[in-house]
Amino acid sequence: MDGSASEPDSDPMQFLIATKLHMTQRYDGDRAVATTVLRVAPCTVTQVKTVQQDGYAAVQVASGERRGVNRALLGHFGGKKFRFAREVRVADPAAVPAVGDCMDAATFKPGDRVTIVAVSKGKGFAGVVKRHHFHGHNATHGTKDQVRMPGSIGGGGRAGGRVIKGMRMAGRMGSDRVTVKNLTVVATDPAAQIIELRGAVPGARGAVVEIRSYNGYWVA
Repeated sequence: MDGSASEPDSDPMQFLIATKLHMTQRYDGDRAVATTVLRVAPCTVTQVKTVQQDGYAAVQVASGERRGVNRALLGHFGGKKFRFAREVRVADPAAVPAVGDCMDAATFKPGDRVTIVAVSKGKGFAGVVKRHHFHGHNATHGTKDQVRMPGSIGGGGRAGGRVIKGMRMAGRMGSDRVTVKNLTVVATDPAAQIIELRGAVPGARGAVVEIRSYNGYWVA
């Protein structure tokens, strides 16, 4: 992840790995608001990377548990069999927690703003109308079997008679790493390790979701 970040605020650095459970709704006054429920497994800081040693500043967080872990990972994780591990670059190395520190659902409070990163639902092979929102051809005046066709993709004197890179065409849709910023935490249940966010979160039920504090600590 490359890019620049703004100056960090006074909040401590926060990062969690969660699992998407389902969507529901809450009432904000007289208005129903869609929310997403996430289950957080306790997350442990397994590695802190520095500019002097690794060339960049980052923090690695792991959570969950599994049976089969090779000896290299077992040694890296300090003898624990973590299932998931995520690494994110940080803009302020001084705010990074120490190795072994643990974070859970109590890290966030209602009203906090967070950034969500997850893999979106896979939709398989899709045409240009669904994938790129083409409006299609006219269905009258002699048009036959061309309503959802992509049309010309180049050729002739355009770009030397070849298809240029980035041409919007049919292909696999979904299963992309998606970032959604500025979502609000509406409720937390530390005992059940539940965090409820306002709005939609990418991915299907059971998808692994990264929850980051919405401040300048993270490099976008």
